[in-house]
Amino acid sequence: MNLTDLRTFRVVACDLNGQMRGKVVPGNYANKLASGAVRMPLSVLNVDLWGADIEGSPLVFDTGDADGMLFPTERAPMPVPWLDTPSALVPMMLNNEDGTAFAGDPRHALVRVLKQYDARGWHVVAATEMEFTLVDESGGTLSPPRDPRNGLPLDGAEILSMSQMDAFAAFFDDLYAGAAAMGIPAETAISEAGVGQFEVTMCHGPAIDAADNAWLFKSLVRGLARKHRMAATFMAKPYVADSGNGMHVHFSVLDSDGRNVFDNGGPEGTDILRHAVAGCLAAMPASSLIFAPNGNSYDRLVEGAHAPTSAAWGYENRTVAIRIPGGPNVARRIEHRTAGGDINPYLLLSAVLGAAMIGITDKMTPTDPVVGNAYDTDDLPTLASDWTSAVDMFEHDPLIARIFDPLLIDNLVRCKRQEIEKFDQIPAETHWRTLLERV
Repeated sequence: MNLTDLRTFRVVACDLNGQMRGKVVPGNYANKLASGAVRMPLSVLNVDLWGADIEGSPLVFDTGDADGMLFPTERAPMPVPWLDTPSALVPMMLNNEDGTAFAGDPRHALVRVLKQYDARGWHVVAATEMEFTLVDESGGTLSPPRDPRNGLPLDGAEILSMSQMDAFAAFFDDLYAGAAAMGIPAETAISEAGVGQFEVTMCHGPAIDAADNAWLFKSLVRGLARKHRMAATFMAKPYVADSGNGMHVHFSVLDSDGRNVFDNGGPEGTDILRHAVAGCLAAMPASSLIFAPNGNSYDRLVEGAHAPTSAAWGYENRTVAIRIPGGPNVARRIEHRTAGGDINPYLLLSAVLGAAMIGITDKMTPTDPVVGNAYDTDDLPTLASDWTSAVDMFEHDPLIARIFDPLLIDNLVRCKRQEIEKFDQIPAETHWRTLLERV
């Protein structure tokens, strides 16, 4: 699309919590973007959920809150389907004044991990499955949405119900049209196990595109829900007694000849696959903060509730955290099932793919694959049990230090500790108001 034909358009980058931060600029800025003419404080990508500076952050207090330069990503400008006024969205990345990558930018974190695969001549192919819940908060509480056909609130879960899909057909028609306009490769949509809960899967593609698609899709879902007089949330646990929202990641790795390095011609996969699995398992407990970044996230991590709580793996087993799906051998892949829907997609892919590369580099050996119910298996390493523990584990773990830049680790730890303090001052029954459309 031609940005110069627009009165204004939006330049946006991703902060630590996955929120879009940026500016509205006039159409005549289109020719200036590649030169770094749009500037923004480096600290902006490292604010808390409310958009407040992190107390004590070196980015603010040691450097005078210095500016960085925004540069366009490889992603083409796209329309903004949830706005009534014609506009465009241009995804950006934040660089330091000298042009180097700003380590506190989550998208740069993923690029940093993917360079390790590039160095081997490998190409990561990834896709996501994303769950969200449609809600009605107009009465001051979080409630199920109203069925557009009769105006009555939904009164129960309708897993794989075509009737429920038909009820919200107008919303999903707009969602698919919006996704197509934004270049988001949405595939299947189903009603899920929770009240008003749905899942949309994405096509496989380059890992950086998978993260971009997930980030953009979350804004698209939330924006279109508002146009349909509802709200949509990716909160990990919208209702205490109902299913939580997860986000599964599937990935495989192709060599320079396009061969899948996980495929050995059989269902078990290659040694490289098992090394990657071992790395993912080893880094999983300390990565809890990435997979479950908010206090509400830990309400989802309950044994037997379709959310993995321990570092286990297996073949065609949906009770484990790392599943090796069946299907054609040439498509052998890893499914990482731990994350909630409230994650930052760039940090999630960085943690998963960074851990897999550590396993491959160190030739780690995984535990035996779990057969049967993983919740009944004793002596497995577990994810952090609460938000505070997750922050502490993330801060000092040696594997995390191999995946993420020290600046990003420090910023995320400071950010989450500040959020913990703020949430402690808010009545627990109102936490959803902060999380509803911010995660």
